[in-house]
Amino acid sequence: MKNTLLVLILGLASTAVLAQPGSRLWATGGVTTIEGSAGGGLVPMAVLAGYASDTEWGGTLALSHAPLDDYTVDVVAGAVNWHNRLELSVARQTLDLDTLGAALDEDHLQQDIFGAKIRLAGDVVYGSYGQWSLGVQHKRNRTFTVPEAVGANDDSGTDIYLAGSKLFLAGFLGRNVLVNGVVRGTKANQGGLLGFGGDELDRYEAVFEASAGLLLNRQWLLGGEYRQKPDNLSFAEEEDGYDLFVAWFPDRRLAVTAAWVNLGSIAGLDDQQGAYLSLQGAF
Repeated sequence: MKNTLLVLILGLASTAVLAQPGSRLWATGGVTTIEGSAGGGLVPMAVLAGYASDTEWGGTLALSHAPLDDYTVDVVAGAVNWHNRLELSVARQTLDLDTLGAALDEDHLQQDIFGAKIRLAGDVVYGSYGQWSLGVQHKRNRTFTVPEAVGANDDSGTDIYLAGSKLFLAGFLGRNVLVNGVVRGTKANQGGLLGFGGDELDRYEAVFEASAGLLLNRQWLLGGEYRQKPDNLSFAEEEDGYDLFVAWFPDRRLAVTAAWVNLGSIAGLDDQQGAYLSLQGAF
């Protein structure tokens, strides 16, 4: 894992210096979510990763880190964008069990996420009704002993979501305003880190996710996100998550996102909140 992080850090640095991103407008590729797709930190958007236009290809590499009260979340992710039509992404999530590790005889939970997103219609800036995309995320849990012990039924699952995003030019206080909504079908417990389905409920549920942001200028974006989650396991209630974030785009090749995130109760430990930092390079 440490070698992977080093390779990605070097990749991000070289990307920022050498790469020539595509020709789409500044910040219109969003940043990288904790599941690898383009969006915010918690919630995907209809936009595709990077800056590739309909005659180009490009992508992103990203590292994310969130030390919560009793856990630490780390994500390594990458995505490619073909002709601003198709996004393919991959991410590895690691949840360090800082408080529960000794009791569970397991120091972390981990999963891989393989994603695809296709732009169905519209454009986030110029489309009258914004941009609409359909996404799929196949998740494979790599540490299923703990999820199985607490009632999860499966070690893998697939989420399907529909996202709509729109940038309103000269909106609130004359600033550009970004709004985004997502409907997701999922069986994932804690996004999949605690497996899929459970003793309480074992079927797909439709959950809602949303985000909004205010572009102070082309380099700074302030906003927030909200994400519903299903509640499939009887041993511990799963709560919705939210964050408040600031994203900085000092260059088209680089994005830095900082946030305060609250993921609610995780595995019976309440009010899991903390700082979040993500570094993304675009090529």
